[in-house]
Amino acid sequence: MSPESSASDEAVQPGWSPSMATRARSPRLGVTVVAELVDAIVRGDIPTGGTLPPEAVLCEQFGVSRTVIRESVKRLEEKGLVTVAQGRGTQVTPSGSWNMLDATVLSALVANDATLGVLDDLTEVRAALEAIIAKDAAESRTEQQLERLRNALQLMRDTIGDEPAFGEADVVFHAVVGEMTDNLLADNIVKTLFYQARLSARFSRHSELELTLDEHEAVFAAIEAADPDAAEAAMRAHIVDAWERRRPPNPRRKDG
Repeated sequence: MSPESSASDEAVQPGWSPSMATRARSPRLGVTVVAELVDAIVRGDIPTGGTLPPEAVLCEQFGVSRTVIRESVKRLEEKGLVTVAQGRGTQVTPSGSWNMLDATVLSALVANDATLGVLDDLTEVRAALEAIIAKDAAESRTEQQLERLRNALQLMRDTIGDEPAFGEADVVFHAVVGEMTDNLLADNIVKTLFYQARLSARFSRHSELELTLDEHEAVFAAIEAADPDAAEAAMRAHIVDAWERRRPPNPRRKDG
């Protein structure tokens, strides 16, 4: 037995195991192992400073080879969730070290967000970045870009009676605004946040479509008028207000 395995056997958190039966082998088993381990860490089943079970235990519980487990642990390390140290096993790092823009990590954070604090934070960050993007769009939009945005807005008007179609048109509108900025980093982060938020049933609850349309009309009008400050304010207000309308009546997270 290796030093790492011996240390892990001693430090493994008692009572934790993946909530799963042995799985049939699949080319995507590694993805499944990573997702379940990320979820366990984010959920707190393995606390900060705690140690993952040894390889042999994980192999048995997930029904995979040591190679799959080792590769999965590497993925966790790349995401900032664990550190692997000689003699100390694989230890969970503090949440401040996690790559929260990683799709698997962000998905687990949203899924295990009991107080909706993660979605609240996500909305604030998205609002700040999309406000900057809208400001850029108003400053530099071309007639061709403006026409595409006008068409996206018209699609929202045309689908006001069909909530799923309206939602897709909403996504298109924001995507077109994103294409109107040279700030590719901001646009990429926004797309990551928006995509993960939309996967959450708590984020995607019914909203008041007429109000949502009015907010998009205000964003478009400001961009069309080449008014950067108005575009920035309209986009920020839309994202914050739209989330407040959809936000379930969960308890607010207490800061501090």
